[in-house]
Amino acid sequence: MLPELTYLHGKPQSSGLLRSKKSDFKVFEQLPFAPIGEGEHLFIYIRKTGANTVFVARELAKYFKVKEQLVSYAGLKDRFAVTEQWFGVHVPGKQLFDLQDLNIEGVEVLEYARHNKKLRTGALTGNRFELILRNVTNLEDLQNRWKAIVEQGVPNYFGEQRFGIDGGNIDKALALFSGTKVKDKKKRGMYLSAARSCIFNSIISERIQQNTFSQLQQGDVLMLAGTQSVFHLDEIDESILQRFMDKDVDITATMWGAGELMTTANPKALEESVSEKYSEFSLGLPRFGLKQERRRIRLLVQNADIQVLDDEQNNENNLPSIKINFILPAGSYATTVLRELIDYQDGTQRVQG
Repeated sequence: MLPELTYLHGKPQSSGLLRSKKSDFKVFEQLPFAPIGEGEHLFIYIRKTGANTVFVARELAKYFKVKEQLVSYAGLKDRFAVTEQWFGVHVPGKQLFDLQDLNIEGVEVLEYARHNKKLRTGALTGNRFELILRNVTNLEDLQNRWKAIVEQGVPNYFGEQRFGIDGGNIDKALALFSGTKVKDKKKRGMYLSAARSCIFNSIISERIQQNTFSQLQQGDVLMLAGTQSVFHLDEIDESILQRFMDKDVDITATMWGAGELMTTANPKALEESVSEKYSEFSLGLPRFGLKQERRRIRLLVQNADIQVLDDEQNNENNLPSIKINFILPAGSYATTVLRELIDYQDGTQRVQG
């Protein structure tokens, strides 16, 4: 049931290899605060290579001899990568730790300090990515696309990770809505999120096809830049058009759930038509307590940089490698940016099978 998503900038003409090695995909988590040095929670900043976030959390629970639910993290990070992120462990008291004997495969402790509040899911402001694409063909197309992506952004699609291997989370969501019981709360949440994300992605794809992705419509719901605050667009005037051009406001689409759509007129008609197409999802999601929310349809990259690496002699095809750096807000996907940039082969697929 996964939709064929429309490209905003057209299908890429260049190809290349992503993650031929773990160090080609680096992620650096960004929190809006730093630990204050005292409190019941020990914050640990870790560099992990080829390690799953959940696995590391479980190993930390064993090390500190606490229940797994007392170890927290702001967000999941890629396994086949080098990533730096914070973990929090609830350890009341004033015991001092040196962590020199902490031995988890693929994990290096960079720093740690106590804090007075729990590290909660979603607490990060975003992630900085440092990616290398190898064996890149049609370099000119890639460079032109990078410029367009930096200037105009990309569709804020949920990445393929959201839907599981071969879209398996969608199948699990359908089973869930048909009455299959899933006791594991996290897994149930993953399946519900996949169904919700499918509707959202389809709405964006439809707007691109209708040439309204970058066009304000009366009845749209807009979101203020840097916030989750939204408002209904009653009238389109020069002021709001300028704010949209300046990227001070963004068009949103629904994250489906119980309640009335905030949109009206044509935007509402579009969201309703997509929800009817995925009626099993739109009828099932409210039964599990999800409510209507909004999400930006445009994803903007920040602090973007591109560099051609001088390593043609290191590959048999004499093709260049490209290094790109950018920052994305929390909840967005680097693979969504890459999808618009290049037709890439993911090296993890080769490694895994």
